[in-house]
Amino acid sequence: MNIPIKNIYYMLSYAFQVLTQNEYKKIQVEEFSDAKNLFAEILIKAVQSQLKRYLNREYILQTQELSTPRGKIQFTDSINAMVLKNKKLICSFDEFSINSYLNQILKTTMCVLIKSDIKKDKKENLKKLLIFFLGVQELPIQKINWHVNFSKNNQTYKMIIGICYLTLKGLLQTQSNGKLKLMDFLDEQRMSHLYEKFILEYYKKHFAQLKPSSLEIKWQLDDNNTFLLPKMQSDIVLQNDKKILIIDAKFYSKNIQTNFQKHTINSNNLYQIFTYVKNETLNHPNHQVAGLLLYAKTADNFQPSTTYKMSGNQIQISTLDLNVQFEEIKSQLNAIVKIFF
Repeated sequence: MNIPIKNIYYMLSYAFQVLTQNEYKKIQVEEFSDAKNLFAEILIKAVQSQLKRYLNREYILQTQELSTPRGKIQFTDSINAMVLKNKKLICSFDEFSINSYLNQILKTTMCVLIKSDIKKDKKENLKKLLIFFLGVQELPIQKINWHVNFSKNNQTYKMIIGICYLTLKGLLQTQSNGKLKLMDFLDEQRMSHLYEKFILEYYKKHFAQLKPSSLEIKWQLDDNNTFLLPKMQSDIVLQNDKKILIIDAKFYSKNIQTNFQKHTINSNNLYQIFTYVKNETLNHPNHQVAGLLLYAKTADNFQPSTTYKMSGNQIQISTLDLNVQFEEIKSQLNAIVKIFF
């Protein structure tokens, strides 16, 4: 699937809304031949913007040999280490430091990009920014914990850590020359997540009146026994006081099954959207509930486009073409709203 790099930027700008701020507008007019240079430029802009505010700091427990007592004195450790004869003590104390986990992730990503095959000017800009992270440790890439808790004090890091995640998850370490090389970002797993999040955030921004959300759909049960039942987590739900549309966004390299020249929709996809729609219909009997399987359009000649009436509900199968000007992508998404609402 060939998606213009600039469209990936636009998708990121919705998925991580901070990118639409003035600091990032320069990126929109640049030409990028690949995603890694795009991510490097976004990260440069993000860090520059963050430095104007502050670098995240945390209280971190330190243990050191000190001539002057500070914090909690570790008497047993001091005796065992025989530091008393040098008139020193081993002390533990909290220090307000920039060596926070968020900054460690950020520095690690910048260092990885510097070692990768990005443009020279981007490497130089990243090296200049590293000066502000001299007291920050790097992390082993494979052991990074991405389940970060964000608070009011570090909300501005949310987009930055998202870009770090997308960058580091696309790494391939070559053994031939020891250099780090970024794989093509456009694999199904990462693009599938971005595709879903982009559509949801697009509707949140432009159709807030439809209350766009990633809604957990409740099972309609007779005995309330939920043991071993999977969660029904929708990708996108749009609704008003009369209608509900459940959108299941699918990003595959192949979005149609072919067997003996017969084309069929992925059965699991169809079962899933049908289950969502029927349970939500029972949850909201006064609403007209419909479902949409929205595939990202591939290069295949045959693309799914059909509408079914199933047990009183409309289930539509359609595609979203991402290989066009972004204004056309917006028109396609707007048309979905016009058709269903």
